[in-house]
Amino acid sequence: MERARDLFELPKAHLHLHFTGSMRHTTLLELADKHGIHLPDALTSGEPPKLRATDERGWFRFQRLYDAARSCLRDPEDIRRLVREAAEEDLKDGSGWLEIQVDPTSYAPRLGGLIPALEIILDAVDTTSRETGLGMRVLVAANRMKHPLDARTLARLAVRYADRGIVGFGLSNDERRGMARDFDRAFAIAREGGLLSAPHGGELTGPASVRDCLDDLDAARIGHGVRAAEDPRLLKRLADRGVTCEVCPASNVALGVYEKPEDVPLRTLFEAGVPMALGADDPLLFGSRLAAQYEIARRHHGFTDAELAELARQSIRGSAAPEDVRAKLLAGVDDWLSGPAA
Repeated sequence: MERARDLFELPKAHLHLHFTGSMRHTTLLELADKHGIHLPDALTSGEPPKLRATDERGWFRFQRLYDAARSCLRDPEDIRRLVREAAEEDLKDGSGWLEIQVDPTSYAPRLGGLIPALEIILDAVDTTSRETGLGMRVLVAANRMKHPLDARTLARLAVRYADRGIVGFGLSNDERRGMARDFDRAFAIAREGGLLSAPHGGELTGPASVRDCLDDLDAARIGHGVRAAEDPRLLKRLADRGVTCEVCPASNVALGVYEKPEDVPLRTLFEAGVPMALGADDPLLFGSRLAAQYEIARRHHGFTDAELAELARQSIRGSAAPEDVRAKLLAGVDDWLSGPAA
């Protein structure tokens, strides 16, 4: 039997990676030591913390750990290090394009305010992209737990900096809180400013949250979206519209959305024609990066190399990468598939 090709060599785009969650565990420990921050035991062991976010208490614990990690990012040097290392990890995993997601309001208090924080992040992304060769852009995400007026402010700021590397606008945090329609004006501002609409939905709640993202926020991509698998009509709608679901298999299992990797409905979405972009979500907390998500598809869902190549193509097509970058990456996928297996 022919041996499988190396998934680290498969060119791909990474469209679902959160800013603090991209951090290396060793970096977290070093930054905590640098700033004299005491971390919760769950973040110091070197093993991914035990998480389950399907109830509010579990989600609160997940968010508390994320906030503790974020508190270690205190100066521009920390931001530059995080961005550089996120790019290095992505390059090792075969990524040729990364859209990293960030809510700059979370970093503003320690970086001199909202605008300085965003500019520091954008400068770090621009410098890292030029120096590493990885295509890298930013998706600004509003927080569902905050007032919709805050999201409008953030959308206006994102549009203002669209020429500095911001390509999309998202909506993150607990989707059981804050109706999508409450944020419709913020997303309209972002879309009118040329930004891609990419809210989270269909992770902690069911298909209705995906429909809300389509109906109320005119989503071009859905962060997660896996629960759409429970509604065949919704699957058809996603497929017909070509809406890419940013599916994060390891994250889904870590947070208890599904019990086992084989329960994540990758096959259901794929065979329904729904475009997917596999993503790592928060490697710091979930313990695996981009190539590992493709390994889950191979090992637990029986995806062939040809199907894995198609998943990589879907991630590239769903990205905001310029046409020349897309063409280069797509050609690389063809070369990977036509080459010999390891």
